[in-house]
Amino acid sequence: MLEDKNPQRTPLSELGEFRLIEHLTEQITLSHKSTIKGVGDDAAVLNFKSSRIVVTTDLLVEGIHFDLSYMPLKHLGYKAVMVNLSDCYAMNAMATQITVSIAVSNRFPVEALEELYGGINTACKLYNIDLVGGDTTSSTSGLIISVTAIGEVKEGNEVFRSGANPNDLLVVSGDIGGAYMGLQVLEREKEVFKVNPNSQPDLSMYSYIIERQLKPEARKDIVELLEKLEVIPTSMIDISDGLSSEIIHICKQSKVGVDLYENKIPLDPQVISTCEEFDIDSTTVALNGGEDYELLMTISQKDYPKIKGNPNLTVIGYMTEKETGMHLITRAEQRIPIIAKGWNSLSD
Repeated sequence: MLEDKNPQRTPLSELGEFRLIEHLTEQITLSHKSTIKGVGDDAAVLNFKSSRIVVTTDLLVEGIHFDLSYMPLKHLGYKAVMVNLSDCYAMNAMATQITVSIAVSNRFPVEALEELYGGINTACKLYNIDLVGGDTTSSTSGLIISVTAIGEVKEGNEVFRSGANPNDLLVVSGDIGGAYMGLQVLEREKEVFKVNPNSQPDLSMYSYIIERQLKPEARKDIVELLEKLEVIPTSMIDISDGLSSEIIHICKQSKVGVDLYENKIPLDPQVISTCEEFDIDSTTVALNGGEDYELLMTISQKDYPKIKGNPNLTVIGYMTEKETGMHLITRAEQRIPIIAKGWNSLSD
């Protein structure tokens, strides 16, 4: 199919704020009984009856959290939703609704926002989420996206960062480090493109790690799996800022220590090979990379038989008394203190 060299560009001013909202949300359908009123009034109306409610918000800022030179707008919309759903799942809750607010400069036509909302709507359909509101405004500094997610969990099943106990097992879902290495590949190709705008990179050998960066998936399936296995973690957090940072969060809030085993950290072969290509230590990437949106949890040792051998979950260490500290046990059996070097959006 030939690319349209002159795509339609409808100025935002042609629609105005309210017609733009109507236009972008006209395809939205509601699927949850808890959604009494969605988009179209001063506020959404929800009814959760006896469930515990969880609410989480994330802000994504162009130039800080994403680069539109290689991040397609449809992928960006999808990822903005995933970032928030992941926080709900980290509470052992099921996300049910979201609100989306955007600040956008006049360099974006209506068609660009249609792409963005196309990704948002795809995420909502795949994860059974109702989009129930939001806001739009102008921006002098590019694109800003704020998503708030709302979810529910049965009373007694909610999981916090503060519940880990000494001798609990440290468990992670999936594999980690892929999103960071995908970013390294994209940044490298961006620099090549600056030198030669006609270059067409072959990224097929990096497909998995690039997808981990551009189109991550929140681990709703892990929450469903834990319920099926009748396992309630003692603590849980999603891996957004790097494994080391998230482990420290759990240890500090639970007042425990940890022994993390380097040889147990799950790495995809594509992560390992790309680390070798970039001459980066794969363990460093796993500890500090971030944006994997896997779930890191602690579980009681009595629940180990329930998860043993499950390909979705890996035991990577165990919790200790606070006084013993937080350590990485290397392949050479050295004990190295764990420090946080993960993503910090406020760093210079």
